[in-house]
Order: sequence, then structure tokens, then C-alpha cells
Amino acid sequence: MVLVAPMKESELTVPTTFEGSVGHRTVAPAVPTGPVAVQRPLDLSAVRLDPNGRLGAWQQLNATATIPHCIDQLEASGVLDNFRRLVSESDADFRGFVFADSDLYKVIEAVAWEIGRSGTDRWDAWLDDVIGLVARVQDDSGYVMTWIQGVHPEKRFVELEWTHEMYVLGHMVQAAIALDRAAGRTDLLEIAERFIALIHATFGPEGVEGVCGHPEIETALVELYRHTGERAHLDLAQRMIDLRGRGLLKVGSLGARYFQDHAPVREARSAVGHAVRQLYLNAGVTDLYLETGEAALLEAMDAQWASAHERKMYLSGAFGARHRDEAFGDDYELPSERAYAETCATIADLHWNWRMTLARGGSGYAETIEREIHNALAASVDAGGTRFFYSNPLQLRPDRYSEENAPRERTSWYACACCPPNIARVVAQLAAYVASSTDDELLVHQFAGAEIDLPAHLGDGTLTIETDYPRTGAVTLSVRGTVRQGARLAVRVPGWSAPSALVTVGIDGADGAAARADADGYARVALVDGARYRLDLDLTPRWTTAHPRVDAVRGCVALERGPVLYCIEQADVTGSTEVDDLTVVAAHAPREVAAAAVATGDVGIELTFRVSAPPTDLYRTDPGDIPPSGITTVTAIPFATWGNRAPGAMRVWLPVARD
Repeated sequence: MVLVAPMKESELTVPTTFEGSVGHRTVAPAVPTGPVAVQRPLDLSAVRLDPNGRLGAWQQLNATATIPHCIDQLEASGVLDNFRRLVSESDADFRGFVFADSDLYKVIEAVAWEIGRSGTDRWDAWLDDVIGLVARVQDDSGYVMTWIQGVHPEKRFVELEWTHEMYVLGHMVQAAIALDRAAGRTDLLEIAERFIALIHATFGPEGVEGVCGHPEIETALVELYRHTGERAHLDLAQRMIDLRGRGLLKVGSLGARYFQDHAPVREARSAVGHAVRQLYLNAGVTDLYLETGEAALLEAMDAQWASAHERKMYLSGAFGARHRDEAFGDDYELPSERAYAETCATIADLHWNWRMTLARGGSGYAETIEREIHNALAASVDAGGTRFFYSNPLQLRPDRYSEENAPRERTSWYACACCPPNIARVVAQLAAYVASSTDDELLVHQFAGAEIDLPAHLGDGTLTIETDYPRTGAVTLSVRGTVRQGARLAVRVPGWSAPSALVTVGIDGADGAAARADADGYARVALVDGARYRLDLDLTPRWTTAHPRVDAVRGCVALERGPVLYCIEQADVTGSTEVDDLTVVAAHAPREVAAAAVATGDVGIELTFRVSAPPTDLYRTDPGDIPPSGITTVTAIPFATWGNRAPGAMRVWLPVARD
């Protein structure tokens, strides 16, 4: 795996103007307002994904299946009854985890971004009902959290390490901002601001020192500052980030590292502890840097990024090696079958990488987002959009038992249901991560069929992207409309294809110059009305090996094609042979199989394996190899599509047959 190094601080360029926030509000998940960011997000409505393309079709499925399913499950799981019981509209007992309210807010955020994407009014009445319900539950102080109010009122702001009060509020704030930006609705925002006022009074400069055991409010507070212009929200985010690592949490047996409370943020150089918490915290810290420009914060984030992505990331773009504490392991501790690889960790990292893109530039962040979107995130939901994985291992043994959050098959919901609504909200906002701009450039980060309106400072036209990526490597881009003199188009050239890939330019039917990727991983050409650009990426299947310190996959290879990771599944192994009895003959070149021959319509890759009958003894003194009993071929499928047929064994990392 090759990642182009992010830009260094000396290479930063500061934009002189910036759209966003107060006044004209860019409809996007993260909209920096200061002069620090090197790139600007585009308005969600300015990037329209082709519904016939991979990402556009996924957004359609999200709108027609995943979001409605999540709304139904809010009823079935008791989340809405938890609110109703507090206003005498239900006699049900409280159900779910302490932070169950956050499921509602994430679904509201998913609906908001879908409104921003498509303009739908399908859920307007539902929004009226649920936001009205939240308003009735909110008490006079501004507080609203059903587990505290209805089960343990004595714990209000007392056990911050476990009660998740500010985590839940963070999701409320993010949903409220999304709803205001995308639909112009302020009712949830008014509720959130009253709760935030209570947090200011309780934990602000004149209040007690406290941080939430689960980071999330930090990034929400920064975005609330961007949305409202109220500096106090940014100051409170900084206060909470400054207080972390001061030992304010009662960490118990899991220890301070679990809560990222073991060291001050500016001194913490390794990604440790609960993976989702660390990655949400990093998103918030990067947001703070984007508004303050404090170099120490960015230096810490650079070190954290290297730790997480160069020593602790699964090949699929997943994070979290340990089940016990849903945590990062040590460097290179990446077991395949026991990978926790929580879906929410991938989503949190996607959010962080986007903020690092805006802060740093360089293709490494976008390439990581691409890896996550096409592999770990895509694998977390089934082909129908209504069944989900919480944990995303890279191997499933034939007799592995199911665990509550690591079942053998995707399930429709979880007792701890953080992942399904998180999937819904991030898929609804996928268009936000396709492109961005600088003063002089439109940058294309992700390859998907799309129409992109040029930002006003670059012209008044449209960039159209035509591609069947990642099934094919041909990407065609064309421009129509008025373009500002000197404007450029910057197209990411993936590290696995460079340096052979070129962006070729044709104007009025004639071939023009060809551009190679610059040091930051983007090929740059003039942005010209009527120009047609083409990028041809090499999708030849390739074998990938892990760092030799990743003991769990020593002697194994993985198969990749473009950004797509492959696996073999029991459903494709014939007869009585089992996946675990196969060793791949890596010297035999992988052979692509027509998409029509694969159930999902994706490109399959036929591999040659030796079949070995397993010995009867658990341990042997004979060091000799087990003689193969035959040769077979198996069609590998994209990891993202596994588990959509019969349940059974699966593995990504394939033992290599000895000569």
C-alpha cells in the first residue's frame, strides 16, 4: 500500500478569502471559517452523484432503505419511547444503553443531509414529531438526556467518564447544524443551544473542570462556532481539549489510555485506547487547529495520523484490534479473525481525514478515505441496505461463534446501535468528500460519476465526471461554462497507479498536453471551458504484503484491484474443501472474471490454490509440509460484498503455497 505523504507545514498556502458560516453558509459537514485551511469544502448541493455510479447508487439505497429502516428501528428499539415516557406518553421501561438518545440524533442528521442532497420533504412530518418530542423532554435548565432524567437523575454531570452526556449532546448539535444548513430548520438548533448554554455555565471558564469520557462534543462545538459566529463555543472546545490528559476522569480498570486521558493532547503522539474515541477526538482537535492555527495541535495530529495509519490501520481501512476495550492495539498488532474493526471507527477516521485534507492538503488523506469508503465502510452494510456489521474482521473461521457486536452475519440492529445510524449519516453526506477548492484550483479527490458546479470564485460552469470506477479505471472529466482565467483542475492520481497514470487534456477534439502527479499526488491542468480530460488508472490485480512485524499475517498475501480489497468466501469453494485448507499459488497471475459471472455484478478475480487435507494432530514433531491433495481455482470477490449469500468462512489474507 502506498500513501503519498501529506504536505509539510512549509508547503501550506493560506487562502485570502473564504466562503462559509455567518452570511453565506456552505451546506457541508465541516466548514472552516478562518484563514488557516488550505482547501475549502464545496456545497453539498454543488456535487451531484450519478445514481448509476457506485457512490450515487449507494446514496439512493441509503435514502430508500437504510434511513427508513433506521427510523423504524428507533421505534422498535425503544429509543423514542425513552423520550415519551418522560412526558407520560409511554409506560414502557427505559431500553438501550445510556447513550441511546444519540441514535435519534444521528438519524436526524442523516435525514438532514439527505434533504440537502435531494431536497426531499418525505420526512418533514417525522422531523416535526421527534423534534417536538425532544423539546417537551428538555427541562427548564436546558438539559435533555433520557437515561439521566428517567433512570438516574442523581448522576447528572457526576460520572462524566461513563454517562456520555456531552457525547450525546455533540450528536444533537451536529444534527441541528445539518438540519439548519440543509433545510433551514432551526427548531432542533434552538434546543441544542439551550443545552449548550448549560454546558457553558457548568464547565466554562467560571465552572468546574470536566471532560466527557467519550470525545464528540469538541468537534460539534467548533462547528457550532462556525455556524453561529459565537466565539464562546470555540473557546469551550479549546478548554475541553486543553483539559484532556489532566486526570479528570475516573478511569477504573481500563486505564487512562482507554479514555485518551493519559497525556495532554499536544503531547500524545500515538493513537491509543478506544479507537472511536481517539478518532473523534482527533477530528475535534483538527477542527480547533483549523480555526486557531496553533502549530502544536497540527504537529500532534501529524504524529497521531502516522501512528494510526502507518502502524495500526487494517488494509480495509478499519481500526481497532482488541475486543475487550474496542481499542487500538500495539504497533502492528492487527489480527485478522479477532479484529474488532468497528464501523464507527472507520467513520470517525473518515471525518478526521477530511479535516486533515482541509488543513494540510496532499493525497494521502483522500486515498485513505477512498480505501475506507470502498472497503470497511461498504462491507458494514448489506446489499439491501438494512443489515449491518458492527465489527468488520478480515477473516471468519468456519466455526467461529457469534458475539453480540461481532456476529457471523450482518444483523438488522444492535443493542448498542451506534453503527447503523452512523452509516446512514455518512453515506448521505458522501458527496461532500468528492472535491474541494483553493483560490485557484478545483481538486477532485474521489472518482465517481458526478456533476460538480464550479465554486463562484473559479467561474460559472460545471465539471462533469464520467466513470464506472472502480469497475474500470477510465475517468473522463469535462468542463462547460465560464471559467476564470488561470484556474486549474487538480486530479488525484492514486499511489497504486502512479507514476504511469497521466491526465491527458483535449480541447475541441484535439489531444493536448499530459500531466503527471506532482509531489502532493495531484496532476494539474488548466481549467478551460470545453476541455475534456482523461485519466486512465491501472487496475491490474496486485498482491499486497504486510509489514513483517504484523505477525498475524506473516507468510500471507492480500489481493487488491485499484482501491478494492478482495477476499475468498466459502460460498465460492467447491465440494468439501474449506477455505482454511487453501494456500494460494501467488506465482499464478490472478485472472479477472467478467462482472456478469459474479453475483454482485462486481469484477471477480480467479485465483489458483493448492488444497491440503489438514492433519489430525493439533501439534506435530514432523516439520515437513503437508502434501497438497490437489489444485483448485476460486473466484475472489470484493471484501465489501462478502456475507451477502450463505454464511460461511471468509478470509482476506491468504497463506502462500510453498514451491
